[in-house]
Amino acid sequence: MTPDEFREQGHRLIDWIADYRSGLASRPVMATTQPGAIKAALPASPPRGPEPYEALINDLDAILMPGLTHWQHPRFFGYFPSNAPLSSVLGDLISSGLGVLGLNWQASPSLTELEEVTTDWMRQMTGLSAAWSGVIQDTASVSNLIALLSARERATDFSLAKGGLQDQAKPLVAYVSAQSHSSVEKAALLAGLGRDNVRQVPVDDSYAMNAALLEEAICSDLAAGKLPCAVVATTGTTASTALDPIAAIAEIAERHRLWFHVDAAMAGTAMILPECRGMWHGIERADSLVFDPHKWLGAAFDCSLYYVRDSDHLVRVMSTSPSYLRTAADGQVKNYRDWGIALGRRFRALKLWSLIRHEGVSGIEARLRRDLENAKWLESQVSSTPQWRVVAPVPLQTVCVVHEPPGLMGDALDAHNRDWAERLNRSGAAYVTAATLGGRWMVRVSIGSMATDRPDVEALWLAMQKEAAA
Repeated sequence: MTPDEFREQGHRLIDWIADYRSGLASRPVMATTQPGAIKAALPASPPRGPEPYEALINDLDAILMPGLTHWQHPRFFGYFPSNAPLSSVLGDLISSGLGVLGLNWQASPSLTELEEVTTDWMRQMTGLSAAWSGVIQDTASVSNLIALLSARERATDFSLAKGGLQDQAKPLVAYVSAQSHSSVEKAALLAGLGRDNVRQVPVDDSYAMNAALLEEAICSDLAAGKLPCAVVATTGTTASTALDPIAAIAEIAERHRLWFHVDAAMAGTAMILPECRGMWHGIERADSLVFDPHKWLGAAFDCSLYYVRDSDHLVRVMSTSPSYLRTAADGQVKNYRDWGIALGRRFRALKLWSLIRHEGVSGIEARLRRDLENAKWLESQVSSTPQWRVVAPVPLQTVCVVHEPPGLMGDALDAHNRDWAERLNRSGAAYVTAATLGGRWMVRVSIGSMATDRPDVEALWLAMQKEAAA
C-alpha cells in the first residue's frame, strides 16, 4: 500500500470508526452470533492474489460486526472498563504509523524519553512520591510476574545467576489474598514457586485480606523451614473492588523482609482523585505496584504501568546486554529493555500522552467522579428496593447485587441470579457479569465506560428489575 493509497483508505477507515462510535448506543451490547459462525463465514484459505481494501471494510460490516460485544457501549457494565477514547486511539495510530521499535534508547530516543515523562506524569497524578520509577508494560499479568521474579531474586541473593531455584535449600513461599486476581497466582507459578507454596490468605467481612491471618501463615511457614519471599496485596479486587489494608500488610512485610507488591490494576486510576488516596494508605512502603491506564483511565489497550522504588534491583534481575545493543549512550540513559521481559517495545506512551493532553487532569477527575456518583446512585436504588441486596461495600465504581425472591435459597438462588443476568445480556439492553463472592453467586455492575452517564445507569436498573421479575 502506497502512502497515497493509505491516505485514501485511511480517511475512509477513520470515518468508519467515527460512525461506529457515534452509533454505538443503538446496537445490542452483547454479540448475538453462535459459536463458529464467524469462522464459517470467512474463507478457509488465504487469497491467492491481492484484494481491494474495500473488500476488507465490507467484511468488517457484514461478518465481524455481528460478532462483537461492544466494550465502548454506554451500557457495557461487564468486567472492568477497558476504554479506548478516540484521543488515545489516535495516539496508538501514531505509534503504528511510525513503526519504531524501542530496543534501547538509541533505537528511538523519543520513545524512551516520552515514556519517562508520561510515567512520571502518572506518578504525580496519583500522588506517589519521587521515590517511584515507572515503566509501561503490556498488562498487569506481566507486571505481577515481574514483581514476583524480583521478589524471588532478592530472597535467593540472585539465584538466576547461579543454580536457580534448584539450588535453594528452602522452598520459597508467596502470600496472596483469597480475592486476588488469577494472574497473581499464575505469576507465582511461572516464577517457579509451585502451587504448594502459594498461600491464599483468608479475607474479612469486607472481602479484604486479613492481616492477622497473613502474619499467622508467615510464622507457620517459617516454623516449617520454608522461606517466605513475597506478599501481594490488592487495591480494588476483581470481584468486588475490596481494599486490602496496605499499611498493616506493609508492616508485616517489612518485619519479615518480604517483597511487598500491590496490584491496583483497576483502582489505581481512582488515586488521581485526592479523596480516594486513603484507599492505598501505606503505599509508599511497598516495593512495587501496578495499575492499568487501559482500564478505567481510558488509554487504548495495552498500557500497564509498573512502578518500583528500587529500579537498580529491577534492572539487575531483567537486564540483557548483547554486543549488538550496546551504545555509547548506555551510561547516561534508560534502556527499558532492562525493565521488563520483552526485548522490544512499542511506542505505547503515545496513547497515554495523547489522552492526558486531550482531557487534562481536571477532565479525567470529573469523569471519575461522575462514575463514582453513578455507582453510589445504583447502590442506593438497590438497597432501598425490596428483594434486592448489595452484597459488598462499594468503595469505587462496582456494585455487587443479588435479587432474592421469597422462597429461593442456596443453589436455587444462585441459579436465579445467573439466569436473570444471562437474560439481560442476551436482550442486548446491557451487559453485566456474574461471579462468586463468599461462596455464592452475585451479579457485578462495573460502571466506567467513557460514554456511560446517569440515564444509562437508570436504564440498566430498570432492565435488571424486568429480567429478574421474569
